[in-house]
Amino acid sequence: MDNPSHTRLWTPDSWQSRPALQQPSYRDPAALARVLAEIARLPPVVVSWEIDRLRDEIASAQRGERFVLQGGDCAEGFEDCESDTIARKLKILLQMSLVLLHGLRRPVTCIARMAGQYAKPRSADTETRDGLTLPCYRGAIVNRPAFEAADREPDPELLLRGYERSALTLNFVRALVDGGFADLHHPEYWDLGFMQHAELREAYQRIVDSISDSLHFFEALSGGPIHETSQTRFYASHEGLHLHYEQAQTRYLPRRGRWYNLATHMPWIGMRTADPAGAHVEYFRGIANPIAVKVGPGMAAEVPAELTRILNPGNEPGRLTLIHRFGSEHIGQLLPPMIEAVRRTGSPVLWVCDPMHGNTETTPQGIKTRRFGNILAEVEAAFRIHEEQGSILGGVHFELTGDDVTECTGGARGLSDLELARAYRTSVDPRLNYEQALELAMLIARHRNRVQ
Repeated sequence: MDNPSHTRLWTPDSWQSRPALQQPSYRDPAALARVLAEIARLPPVVVSWEIDRLRDEIASAQRGERFVLQGGDCAEGFEDCESDTIARKLKILLQMSLVLLHGLRRPVTCIARMAGQYAKPRSADTETRDGLTLPCYRGAIVNRPAFEAADREPDPELLLRGYERSALTLNFVRALVDGGFADLHHPEYWDLGFMQHAELREAYQRIVDSISDSLHFFEALSGGPIHETSQTRFYASHEGLHLHYEQAQTRYLPRRGRWYNLATHMPWIGMRTADPAGAHVEYFRGIANPIAVKVGPGMAAEVPAELTRILNPGNEPGRLTLIHRFGSEHIGQLLPPMIEAVRRTGSPVLWVCDPMHGNTETTPQGIKTRRFGNILAEVEAAFRIHEEQGSILGGVHFELTGDDVTECTGGARGLSDLELARAYRTSVDPRLNYEQALELAMLIARHRNRVQ
């Protein structure tokens, strides 16, 4: 269907004329304006040339020349801005990327759900306990989790704190990467911590040794280091949910001639806010960043096609990523018509599989979890379906942590429902733990290596 919205004049605040879902209601608009003005004058969290470089890498992944690994916490808290926590998250993403590099024989782009994943959508605006109704908890930059009236009141000052924690987190990430944390020549950074499954530990070590030996061989021939291969870049991403917060960090760069969201490298639109006529789509269509949209059940196949026409009217390579999340039971029926509808637009998109959200369930004990087997099944089905449709699955999107949590069942250790309570720490959605995440990367890499 034709939608002329992309031809209208865009400004960073033009979204305010559209229906804006999932936005908090602040009692003091003057206080909100004051905080947003302060954020707008502060230095950016990311810079435009990093954003442009990521767009080029995504364009490469669209062509099948690169693979994207996107992962991290379902929702960050301000307490996560701590050196050991940040290092553990980076380490598991780095280790997964190495495994995928080895198995897929393609460079891997790491995009962390980090340094800004502080707002979360909710199914209802309020929550009721024991007859008391309060605003729901919408994430660390909006309000506080304690079920008290003062804590649940949206606080504009938290936006400033979120900006500060994002900048501190990304600053430490850059320092780690520049200091050699992501370099294969420093195996002392790559211990497997609490991994208990000996077979996985040994398999991972063989991969590291193989890549390290290859690096040393090629460097011996060339007489110098191979920087592109031996060091991984990390990019930040978050759901661009809180539109006032995103707008405050949107700036026009004359030398580029474009508007950039400098709060993150790649923001995305969640399924709850992906209305083509809504405020989030209006905001996202005007920024130069590579952007993503979550798509899945309950969304007609033509909707992603319409979003593609609105968000990438110039058919720009590297501009748009579609992250599909169907669940292992439904992907076979729902993904093929969506691929075909988007193909008819003629626009290049990067298809990424999110096998987490569609496979969430509740145990008989009332605990929200995800089964490792269902997660793996959806990823394998996604690869198969894209191949059958003549398309390319260019990445995966996981909710994971570098900690030894017990939130998803299954995996090499066979975590059961009864064991979930041992270390169930998530405040929102269940995450793969360190060992499950690395095992999943190994299984994907082994499978793809067999079929290629």
